[in-house]
Amino acid sequence: MKASTVIVDVENVRKRFQGATVLDNVNLQISLGDRVAMMGPNGAGKTTLVRCILGFYHIDGGRIRVTGYDPVKERVEVLKSVGFIPQLPPPVKLTVGELLRFVERSSGTSAAAIRKKAEEMELDVVKHSQKPFFKLSGGMKQKLLIAIALARRSRLLVFDEPTASLDPRAREHFYEMLQSIDYEHAAIYITHRAEELAGLVNREIYMDLGKVVDDERI
Repeated sequence: MKASTVIVDVENVRKRFQGATVLDNVNLQISLGDRVAMMGPNGAGKTTLVRCILGFYHIDGGRIRVTGYDPVKERVEVLKSVGFIPQLPPPVKLTVGELLRFVERSSGTSAAAIRKKAEEMELDVVKHSQKPFFKLSGGMKQKLLIAIALARRSRLLVFDEPTASLDPRAREHFYEMLQSIDYEHAAIYITHRAEELAGLVNREIYMDLGKVVDDERI
């Protein structure tokens, strides 16, 4: 493995909340080409680790680099390379049209590219352009966030239970879109539906009690 292909580098990372250890000396590397299913019981540390990788949380020890940058101190640089789909969509008050224009200005991703990805998820962005994002249904919010992430062609895609709000047909479209990605990237899927990711992932990481207890290539 060439060092230049490493996208995420986690070394001896520790994180505590209110005196409880949530991440316990976690070591992990994710490289271009890795499609990771991150699994484990609730409270295992999966989402906390991802939020540390994205710079949402300060760590209590160790070191994280994403595309060579510190995700807290150099978060703007890190987020240029990351597409993140949270389990619960944020309460964005912008209209759908305003959100697309904001993404276009801030990331250089064309609104037309986002609309095209949304259409693949059977979401008509134009029809809902004047509607506030927070008033969309859960499934529609998730479709739009997925469309934005994929349209940005991010080097690292991070999905936290991305299909939780999607109906079976939308899930099928989502997986088809993932299979059709035509550029080099890495992906992390936090999931309780490992069977749905069959054929999409090439690595399974299992966490428990704040540790990586299994890391297997498949």
